[in-house]
Amino acid sequence: MSARILILSFSTLVSDPRVQKQIALFEGAYDVVTCGYGPAPEGVVQHYRIPDERVYWRYPRLAVMLRQWRRAYRDNPAVSWVRENLPVGDVDVIVANDVDAAGAAAALKPRRGFHADLHEYAPLQNSELLRFRLFVAPFLSWQIRTFVRRAASTSTVCQSLADKYRTVFGLSPAVVMNAPPFAELAVQPVGETIRLVHAGAALRNRRLEILIDAVAQVDAPVTLDFYLAPNDPGYLDSLKERASGVERIRFHEPVPFTELVPTLNTYDVGLHILAPTNFNNAYALPNKFFEYVQARLGLIIGPSPEMVRILGERGLGAVTADFTAEALADVLRGIDRATVEQWKRDSDAAARDLSAETQTPVWAAAVDRIATGAVAS
Repeated sequence: MSARILILSFSTLVSDPRVQKQIALFEGAYDVVTCGYGPAPEGVVQHYRIPDERVYWRYPRLAVMLRQWRRAYRDNPAVSWVRENLPVGDVDVIVANDVDAAGAAAALKPRRGFHADLHEYAPLQNSELLRFRLFVAPFLSWQIRTFVRRAASTSTVCQSLADKYRTVFGLSPAVVMNAPPFAELAVQPVGETIRLVHAGAALRNRRLEILIDAVAQVDAPVTLDFYLAPNDPGYLDSLKERASGVERIRFHEPVPFTELVPTLNTYDVGLHILAPTNFNNAYALPNKFFEYVQARLGLIIGPSPEMVRILGERGLGAVTADFTAEALADVLRGIDRATVEQWKRDSDAAARDLSAETQTPVWAAAVDRIATGAVAS
């Protein structure tokens, strides 16, 4: 009889790339149960659907401000629903995604223990906001000390974040980079016009207007297409307005995760100039970096150390001098067809090494150790 593993995430599971990789990894070896928003993912034996109205980020404001953190956590709409609707002691192992889920995982008392996958460095995730620094960050730090430390093992998305968790909280997270599955795709030829693309979330702290302003000021034969999720509809509208006079810039509807890499494959260069507006942005190693590689694109990035390290090792593209539109424009003026063709060949050569298949075995090893009792819960 297979052990039962619960994958718990306060996200829409069918559209969460990291959670989808966890499900695909474990469904053959374990009976996989899921809990999160949205419909049941394929391959699971049971799914607990958190009602959409039980919003996970809506903590009781007064309790957080008064630092009554245990009450604030207990009364969170998503956490309370999980504790009311999932049986205690029903699974062998839980994979808790992000800090918010760790306390719920501990309360469900898995028979062997739980693994906490810490997607970002939570206490500094929105540190550019004063209210976050004053109220949310201390609350998240309390959750890490109180719940995450009880995990049998932990993981996060890059080495800089793992080092931060180790220094501040004494954790020892393994690194599982946000790489998508290997894609069997060919390198597409580069035409006279170099096709630039950016896909991701429309969030103000990413300062996507930098990309628009750079393309608007160069005479080079380039176009820029956006595929943006409307996380902040007002911000997305402002970007469209900013680009309205530039014929070479187009906005498309976002595409499903399963279609993203094939869609990107029709372009030449993926852009990601992520302003270091907070700690996590400064040390980001995001999905899109690896999606661009799987799509066999060249990359142009800002001087973000985690991305620069891999790009430099693999020769995948260019790094701007800083995070400004002028710096990106300087790079765009200097690229040519032959350069981009070489970048795309370098991405093709790196695609298998920079795929999920090289990363997810870290999770498999951690969960196997918990399931077999090789570590204390």
